[in-house]
Amino acid sequence: MSWTAADTYREGLDFFTAVVDGVPAGSWQRPAPCEGWTALDVLGHLGQAADMGARILRGGDMTFERAEPPSTAVEGDPTSWWHTLADDARDALATVDDLDREVDSPMGRRTVREGLSFPAVDLFIHGWDLAIATGQTVVIPDEAIAFTRAMFENIPDEVSRRPGVFAARVDAPAGASPTDELIAFAGRDPNWTPGG
Repeated sequence: MSWTAADTYREGLDFFTAVVDGVPAGSWQRPAPCEGWTALDVLGHLGQAADMGARILRGGDMTFERAEPPSTAVEGDPTSWWHTLADDARDALATVDDLDREVDSPMGRRTVREGLSFPAVDLFIHGWDLAIATGQTVVIPDEAIAFTRAMFENIPDEVSRRPGVFAARVDAPAGASPTDELIAFAGRDPNWTPGG
């Protein structure tokens, strides 16, 4: 069965949380595949997105100041900080009964479906980023891959291939797994390692 935006977001929260829980002690400052970012920056970026998503779903304050670098958004223990935000995002998601309901967002009025789609994909792509930065291996579920492919199918490169979205697509290695193919589609080298 195909995942909806809400399914993908819910599963993405679980996927990213499992990666956060698997980060070894002392690994938060390791470099990540996102240029200039550390593992903690990846966490900070996703935490800010989860917080804003919960506010959008509940109709809360839309004021948003992006932390630079994203790691400066993280307060206290990184794992505990993420769990608090992820739990709040799950609670907010539980209030969704209509994906076509319009809500306010920093980008104006949009449906819940539109508002959740990219953050849902982000949880899987950045979950891979955090995993690879901290010595973990992950497999992105087929349903998340299908959702991502369908979402970007009709989006022109000039919209999707820009800073803050995806870098230019890279070639996946021969015999690449579906996860590696998606990572290459998202502009990352599936063979990237923290040591370069």
